[in-house]
Amino acid sequence: MRRGQKCVFFPLLAIALCLCIANVDAGITLQPPVKLKWHYYRQHTTCTYAEEFVRHQVELFWKADRSITAKLLRLLYSDCFVTGCDASILLDGPDSEKTAPQNWGLGGFVAIDKIKEVLEIRCPGVVSCADILNLATRDAVHLAGGPAYPVFTGRRDGVSSKASTVDLPSPSISGGEALAYFKSRGLDVLDLGTLLGAHSMGRTHCRYILDRLYNFNNTGRPDPSMNKAFADQMRKQCPQRTKKGQSDPLVFLNPESSSKYTLTESFYKRVLSYQSVLGVDQQLLFSNDTLQITQEFAGGFEYLRRSLALSMSRMGNINVLTGNAGEIRRNCRYINDGKTQ
Repeated sequence: MRRGQKCVFFPLLAIALCLCIANVDAGITLQPPVKLKWHYYRQHTTCTYAEEFVRHQVELFWKADRSITAKLLRLLYSDCFVTGCDASILLDGPDSEKTAPQNWGLGGFVAIDKIKEVLEIRCPGVVSCADILNLATRDAVHLAGGPAYPVFTGRRDGVSSKASTVDLPSPSISGGEALAYFKSRGLDVLDLGTLLGAHSMGRTHCRYILDRLYNFNNTGRPDPSMNKAFADQMRKQCPQRTKKGQSDPLVFLNPESSSKYTLTESFYKRVLSYQSVLGVDQQLLFSNDTLQITQEFAGGFEYLRRSLALSMSRMGNINVLTGNAGEIRRNCRYINDGKTQ
């Protein structure tokens, strides 16, 4: 079914997606099976105000440090795209997912720990870490100017976390490889184009873009798809690493958002002007579907807001644990027998 041919109302998500992307095949609802529930804690548990408790804590963190939105977005992606949205990324351990090279530099753990602490005082043993991560990310996205999209809840927490399961791709992969990776998680091309919009904010280490700046595809030259003036600017911020121990600076993924940490359509405008920091973002121009999506989102933030509401919900539905599977952790860093897995 195609998303965007006409204005359609989807009761399941309580949002209207009135996109004009008429030729992009994409899902219009959560991928089956849908195991989660709308307002699960309010309607099915004693923790009636769980979502309000989460929202209050996120607001406190956001007021102190707006980068919390970018940190939580990356944390949620790193969780859901590996073994599913089971909070396995939060588990400590010498060989846990957070120790994998792809997860170097992850943040947001302290915020999740604090929210969990508050909820364990208010209603112990009820709210999963997996739901906390999804709810907290939604609230942080909304504070940054994104949609207050519905988060279906009822997830339970995984009891295993292994670095060997982390197969998150390089930010230099091709558009075709990125789409194949998304499809392997039950997502589609519009989800890809939408969720890359998370790069509207946040920072990355120079190590992830040095190939684009100095040795694209082992040619010894910069990526030819990068605007020359922008490439020159980025090389000043990311000098070529020539010796061991050289610093690895952080650069903003979207210089227009920079320290404001706001979600806007400017990310897509930069893609269209060949000023993407990450190679995978620039790849949005090189297929008809993703080019059309990029042009649509660059033309107005409301289109992105509507699509983001659905794509975030679809990502949050990947391989969730419900019912008797998993557990409700008392501490998000450890499974309930106190051991790390």
